[in-house]
Amino acid sequence: MAGSQSGFRQCFRLVQRSGVSRWFISQNNKIFPGSVLRTPITTRCCRPYATQTGFGQPTHETRPHLLKEGELTPGIQAVEYHLRRRALADKMQDGAVAIFVGAEKTFRSGVVFHEFHQNPNVYYLSGFMEPNCVIAIERHQDDYEFHMFVEPKNERVELWEGPRTGVQGALDVFNADSASDIGGLRKRLDEIIGRASVVYMDKPKDSSDFGSFFSPQAKRGSPEASIIEMLKHYGKYKNLKALSPIMHRLRSVKSPAELQVMMTAGQISGRAFTEAYAERFTKEADLYAFLEYVFKIGGCEKSAYVPVVAGGTHSLAIHYTRNDDVLHPGDMVLVDAGGQYGGYCADISRTWPVNGKFTDAQKDLYQCVLNVQKACIELANTSNSLQSLQQEACRLFQIELKNIGFDASMSDITNILYPHYIGHHVGIDLHDCSLVPRNENLNNGNVVTIEPGIYVPVDNEKFPKHFRGMGIRIEDNVYINDNSPLITCAAASKEVDDIERVASGLLE
Repeated sequence: MAGSQSGFRQCFRLVQRSGVSRWFISQNNKIFPGSVLRTPITTRCCRPYATQTGFGQPTHETRPHLLKEGELTPGIQAVEYHLRRRALADKMQDGAVAIFVGAEKTFRSGVVFHEFHQNPNVYYLSGFMEPNCVIAIERHQDDYEFHMFVEPKNERVELWEGPRTGVQGALDVFNADSASDIGGLRKRLDEIIGRASVVYMDKPKDSSDFGSFFSPQAKRGSPEASIIEMLKHYGKYKNLKALSPIMHRLRSVKSPAELQVMMTAGQISGRAFTEAYAERFTKEADLYAFLEYVFKIGGCEKSAYVPVVAGGTHSLAIHYTRNDDVLHPGDMVLVDAGGQYGGYCADISRTWPVNGKFTDAQKDLYQCVLNVQKACIELANTSNSLQSLQQEACRLFQIELKNIGFDASMSDITNILYPHYIGHHVGIDLHDCSLVPRNENLNNGNVVTIEPGIYVPVDNEKFPKHFRGMGIRIEDNVYINDNSPLITCAAASKEVDDIERVASGLLE
């Protein structure tokens, strides 16, 4: 892409003990850990073709309105990606290699493709957002080497699809120590695997397992299939070490920069909810479209997931996503939605009256759920786990429901009224880091959802009639720290008075 940017960046040269030189950006002349600084100079390096052809994703040179100098992705500097790779290498033995296969472009029919979504681990370690890539991180004593295999520049393909970053761009933009055409994967990666003391890689699911019948398999001719053949050739396939448990641990603790990105996603998404209260929508589809529009115009790349926009009794289906019915005055609407910013998800749920005014019964049940949610947020700290918060939510629901006229046993609560879990980790994936056990205490830097809900069946006479058919869920994203939990999506109003005042135009 043509442009007027010079392509120069202010850098430090960090020289690794293995002799590999890397360039990392510094806006304020800071020296970053992880490498030995042998040449403490500030210099300028040029990427001359940046302004001529562009890259396969935004860079500061081509999209300065999206990325600040030094950022590979919104809010995340190139040096942070280096430190993430370093953290992974530190968990591997000397001579080991970790291999990650990026996502492929998938097609819905013919040449019509689905929106691309990168393998979260590839994104976390490199920031690379193009399909058909492989990355490898090779541990050398107290250092690492970063290899990238990417699609090459191709003038004819780029005429149709737009610029690719290419092999040279993998070196210049993504700080790879070596980069190769993905077409040469067999030769280069074969050498790396052959000398590896141990290989870390997640195995594809066994196709004989019925549970994986609908899961992607290593297709003949795919990079993953080629890698499996190489591993088997060297007798290393059976002894692969799984990567996901390590990566989920690393990704579950958010850096200060990640927190700021998630705060931005939460703020944009939260404001969209609050704006929606005042719009008095009469169709689920219109509310869906409004939220997606406000997410994007606010700065998000897209919706983080297909939202739930459930009016009336549709709210009793936890993941109702048809979003095609009429919204009736007197009913409530349950919305579970969020935007994605810089590759990180917001995950918010709110429930509010379609006509902007809670009935007495709606207000009572809503306040019951809100009381439980706020109490659980206060307990979201390093002394508690998601499992202990779930148990506390159930205990509190038994008290709160009794106060408004329910005679509900614990079995009624866990099996009927509140059938889902209190929350999950959230980050690059919506349900992030699922391999971190729920019974482990939360750690500083975790971001989790706190989302209790009550869903009263229409036809169960055990529960008070005036609450039947109501479904209410209230969900926030909560950052865990030593002081007190921080709600990243606080811009989404949730107090009864605030919702009603926004809906009536009295509160901006």
